[in-house]
Order: sequence, then C-alpha cells, then structure tokens
Amino acid sequence: FIFAMLSYCLIIFCNLVILLTITIEKHLHEPMYLLLINLPINDLIGSTAFLPQLMNEILSDSRSISYPACVTQAFFIHIYAGGTSLILIAMAYDRYIAICLPLRYNTIMTNNFLMKIIILVWFSDLIMIVVLFYLLLRIPRCRSFISNAYCDNPTLLRLVCADTSINNIYGLFITALLQGVSLVTVIYTYLQILLTCLRNKRSDAKSKAIQTCVTHLAVFIILEITGVFTILAYRFEKASPFLRQMFGASSLIIPPALNPIIYGLKTKEIRSKIALIFSRKVSPF
Repeated sequence: FIFAMLSYCLIIFCNLVILLTITIEKHLHEPMYLLLINLPINDLIGSTAFLPQLMNEILSDSRSISYPACVTQAFFIHIYAGGTSLILIAMAYDRYIAICLPLRYNTIMTNNFLMKIIILVWFSDLIMIVVLFYLLLRIPRCRSFISNAYCDNPTLLRLVCADTSINNIYGLFITALLQGVSLVTVIYTYLQILLTCLRNKRSDAKSKAIQTCVTHLAVFIILEITGVFTILAYRFEKASPFLRQMFGASSLIIPPALNPIIYGLKTKEIRSKIALIFSRKVSPF
C-alpha cells in the first residue's frame, strides 16, 4: 500500500508540475510544449485508472471489483496506452519539422494546425477504444474471476464463453497499428534529425537538437520496453500470473513516474521555468 501511495503521489506531483509550468509560463506556449502538455494529462489518466483502485483493494482487504467498475478501469487504461503512442508520434513529427525544416516550421506548425493534431490524437484514440469496448460489451459473460492486477480488454475477454475471434483480430490490429506506426515514425524522423544534426555546423543548435531528441527517445524507449513485455506476457499462455501482473503494473507506474522527471531534468526551458516558479513561491519578496 505504501509503495502504491508513494508512487501515485509522485506521479500526481511531477505531472502536475509539468502541466502547470507549461500552462502558466507564456514563454512555453510553443507547439513543442503544447504537444508535450498532453503527455502528463494522459499519464494522470492511466495512473488514476489503476492505483486508487489498487490501494482501495489493499486497504479493504478485498480482491473484488464490480463489473461496471472493471470495464471503466479497462477503458481508461486502454485510452492511456493508445494515447501515449499517438502523442509521441505527434511530438516526433513536431521535432522533425523543427530540426529538418526550420525555415518552414512557423508556417507549418500554426496554432490552427497544432489544434488539429491534438484533436486528431485524442479523437483517434477515443474511436479505437470505443470500438474495442463495443465489441467486448456485446458478448454475454459467464465467468467472474480475473487473474490480473487490473482490468483490461484481454482480461475481460476471458470472462466470456462466446466466440471472440472478431475481438482478438481487432485488438491485434489496433495494437500492431499503433506499435507499427509509432515505431516507423520515430525511427524515420529521428534518423532524419540525426543526419540533419551531423550536417549542421553550428554546435549550439546541434547540441540543443540532440538533447531534445534524446529526451523524446528516452520516453519512447521506456514506453516500448514496458509495453512489449506486457503484450508478450499476455500472448504466452505459459507465462506466470505474477509476471503478467508485474509487467502490467510496471507499464502503468514506470512511464507516468519517469516521463515528467525526464522532461523536467533534460529540457532546459522547462527546468529553468520550474526553478523560477518555485523560487517565486519560496522567496518572501
């Protein structure tokens, strides 16, 4: 319980600091940071869907959850998982335009276009997950026991006795689509960025671009590692329930906890603004 509570407090505090810093500081109202602000929002959705329910179960010494609560938890966990991939794709595209096409950046990444990207990210995520759960909820269930630490689509599918072929195909399709598109986009954009940096003779611009890209790549790699292990644990029937629970929980705790720390420490503009905000609060004058 103490670990879950401390993890949740850390996640809320760090993500709110990033969220409020970007919101308050007008100097950070640029496309890169306005896209970044979606990441802490998404991280808060994922951790809030999982950790409060886990703490409640530990405190009440109960391992039961109502079916509507289970479906709600699963829905928001999948919103979080899909949203993370889509947000990182949008951020990779923004960095590609900023570094590879700097002269066209302001004409391409207008406020109007930026809003379209953000709306597209959340709308695509919502549509995919709504369809996923529509296919799930149309099937009657005949079991009531789950072995996972939290509710998600594969766990809920184990409660039904009808044919789930369509559900499995659609679930694999959106998983492969998100993983494939995010992997291809990130590899392509960052290879182009790397080549541009190597050709750039200005050392200050080169180091700033590399620092930004390393930050984004670190977040992406953490997401991919936790996500891949979670998917593999589900796909192999012989995998122990403990491993499934551990990998599943880690994908909902590690990225939301590390993402704001990585961005807060590695992004100079955010780091300096956070320090400035806290110095204002601490200083009596």
